[in-house]
Amino acid sequence: MSALQSIPLSETNRREVKRFVKFAMVGTGGMITHMTLFNVLMLGLHVDPRLANAIGFCAAVVQNFTLNRLWTFPESRERRAGAQLGQFTTVSVIGLAINSAVFWTVSHLMEPMWSALIAEPTLVKAINNNLALAMAILVVLFWNFTANRLWTFRHR
Repeated sequence: MSALQSIPLSETNRREVKRFVKFAMVGTGGMITHMTLFNVLMLGLHVDPRLANAIGFCAAVVQNFTLNRLWTFPESRERRAGAQLGQFTTVSVIGLAINSAVFWTVSHLMEPMWSALIAEPTLVKAINNNLALAMAILVVLFWNFTANRLWTFRHR
């Protein structure tokens, strides 16, 4: 018996939880692709960080769209891929805006606390920004899943 089977959920809810887990796994792969490309371009090829970030983001969007369409939401393949890619990209760009807002807000609110606890400024910056980014990613995970489930990959 899997952990999911031991939770008292309806069959529909169980399917949605499995779908969410798949979506999160695909998103983790996209995050790895984004960060790898970003670092290779920025550190290895000396590309401007803003351009490296944009290229990594675009590659992750295409990868995530493809894997979610094939694996997470296979029943949605009856719809045109081009239209779905446009919808997925729109949701992703809105998610990026939400991510940026949450990241900025949390990092600015938490920095004084970390500065009071830790004397080393570089460590404060690393801890603060990484925790703020983790919180932003979590918020956007739920936005992206919900918006894509209800709009991009809705089953007609």
